Amino acid sequence: MASNNDGSESPVNGQDNFRHQEVGHKSLLQSDALYQYILETSVYPREPESMKQLREITAKHPWNLMTTSADEGQFLNMLIKLINAKNTMEIGVFTGYSLLATALALPEDGKILAMDINRDNYEIGLPVIEKAGVAHKIEFKEGPALPQLDQMLQDVKNQGAYDFIFVDADKDNYLNYHKRLIELVKVGGVIGYDNTLWNGSVVAAPDAPLRKYVRYYRDFVMELNKA
Repeated sequence: MASNNDGSESPVNGQDNFRHQEVGHKSLLQSDALYQYILETSVYPREPESMKQLREITAKHPWNLMTTSADEGQFLNMLIKLINAKNTMEIGVFTGYSLLATALALPEDGKILAMDINRDNYEIGLPVIEKAGVAHKIEFKEGPALPQLDQMLQDVKNQGAYDFIFVDADKDNYLNYHKRLIELVKVGGVIGYDNTLWNGSVVAAPDAPLRKYVRYYRDFVMELNKA
């Protein structure tokens, strides 16, 4: 996922200055005020203190747009509780906001296998995760996820072993991830992918004025959606 500050083409709706205050590129709402209202009335009041701390820390990161939004984090937390997930995986960690949301939702003996190519970003949020008392649930592996997934698939014990898997990583590998993860998630389990509507560009006209990174990744996202 790239920053919006790339000086390239306009967003889908053609407004150069369209941007929510809170990682608005993740929302289809066309009103800053409405989105902020939802955050202030329904999301922030229910946000655990540890997640608030990590969100505020991440906001200072130059690539803060890569983080999971507060509303999405709470949705993940709720979903994991609803399906009684215990053994989970996350591909694409960044500073660990969604990871923390997952860890807080899991039972005391729950586990998360977390993969990311950059441990430095993960360590930004690690003190908050440790303070929240859930670091013992996390096994972090640094490096590209695909080779690790291929290695996991060689062990039959890993097949169907995961209750929930969340992917927020390189969109051009989404389908490659899916082909492997479908073997690792249990029957009745859930695989969640971030940005599957990709700023609304999945329904944009072929000649629509899209930012370069949005146009580049759109086809990969649409390919996954057809799988």
